[in-house]
Amino acid sequence: MTCQQSTAPCPCGSGKPYSSCCQRYHQDHAIPASPEALMRSRYTAFALKLADYLITSWHPSSCPADLDLDNSPTWLQLQVLSSSQHGDEGKVHFRALHTEGKGIGFLEEHSTFVREGQRWYYLSGETTQGRLT
Repeated sequence: MTCQQSTAPCPCGSGKPYSSCCQRYHQDHAIPASPEALMRSRYTAFALKLADYLITSWHPSSCPADLDLDNSPTWLQLQVLSSSQHGDEGKVHFRALHTEGKGIGFLEEHSTFVREGQRWYYLSGETTQGRLT
């Protein structure tokens, strides 16, 4: 697990320090209030290699049995392109930039979220990948 200084900017791009943004979800077990908040916290968990958080925020019907982040890319930036919520279903369209060799690659995803009880879960996503430079 990678440590993040709590005063450093949160990787999710909110402009807030990590300590007052996604850290509360990762360490204090606070519950994200919207699909976008959950997606931002999951992006940050990928960036910080917090596999346990990713597993617990993934819906059991689609969660992988094991999640190895050792060879995951270095994530650089999150761009939320759209976000919506209708009842207990939510969608987030985002693009995440990462290092790829000597250039920059991207992962773009249309994610689906579901709320059960008071908790949002990541359900699935349709992804495309590419290279910017």
